[in-house]
Amino acid sequence: MNNVIPLIDLETLVNSEGCGTEELVKDVAEALETVGFFHIIGHGIPPTLVQRLRNEAYEFFKLPLEEKMRVKRPLPEITRGYDPPAQQSLSSTKDGASPPDLQEGFGMGGFNYASDDPYFTEGLGHYFYAPNLWPERPSGFRSTLEEYHSCLTVLANTLMHLFAAALEINPDYFDDKINKTGAHMRLNKYPPQETAPVPGQLRSGAHTDYGTLTILYGEDTPGGLQVMGSDGNWFDVHPKPGTFIVNIGDCMARWTNDRWKSTLHRVVNPPRNEAQSERLSVAYFHSTNYDAEIKCLETCQSKSNPAKYEPIHYASYYIEKLMQSRQTLNG
Repeated sequence: MNNVIPLIDLETLVNSEGCGTEELVKDVAEALETVGFFHIIGHGIPPTLVQRLRNEAYEFFKLPLEEKMRVKRPLPEITRGYDPPAQQSLSSTKDGASPPDLQEGFGMGGFNYASDDPYFTEGLGHYFYAPNLWPERPSGFRSTLEEYHSCLTVLANTLMHLFAAALEINPDYFDDKINKTGAHMRLNKYPPQETAPVPGQLRSGAHTDYGTLTILYGEDTPGGLQVMGSDGNWFDVHPKPGTFIVNIGDCMARWTNDRWKSTLHRVVNPPRNEAQSERLSVAYFHSTNYDAEIKCLETCQSKSNPAKYEPIHYASYYIEKLMQSRQTLNG
């Protein structure tokens, strides 16, 4: 793993029906085998939509707390709704108890599934397809988030086809494993830090993502994203205007027998002399269907490199990680 996150242009992929050029496939494979992250341009997401999303998000988070609490996430296992500050500790998914993260958030997920299909309404559907909760204000919040989520779902499906090409497997291998994805989106608001954090407390503790891939919009402000490099040290990631950051999660690493890296990352605090700096990020967490089996791909194992992990269904892995991260002491 190196300490450079490459910039990859997806224009030829987004504007075609294929899996991208040979050079594109090679570049993506190299990025995921080394750092596990890459920046993308040519992704086809309108900049006007991104700006509208940013404006709506800031407007929502500026609302009085009691108004935001009307759409509070109802249960620890549910990812939809408002999260007041100090409700999760992402580093707890890796190294035990740690202080709660210095952020508030809002989550939503897929909304265009058949409401009468038991897959979405019964059993594990409770975890992955709970109803979205929408505030009364701002008025365009719901429509903007739904439009953005839809666009990123299309982009994520395109990336999964690209991943299949890079792994030298059937181009449609992932299709029936992601056609009912519980992909969810989280708006993360990192407020100014009026008081100094306690020791070990960050805006977002060190963690890896759980699913297939993450598409991140982030602002380049003090107290931003860091990724762990090959030397065990952290390095800063500076999002470039008009780009997104893509990284893979644990399930893709398991599928590839750790050939592709699900890399530790975190969001650090701003320096105390810039403690008034606030930051917004929007993370789209793509995942498989909850009943999809995550099993080492044939192209990623051999007699000398056998499968490291037993097959697992995505739901059991995801729910365990989610519950480890939740901090419920504050309600």
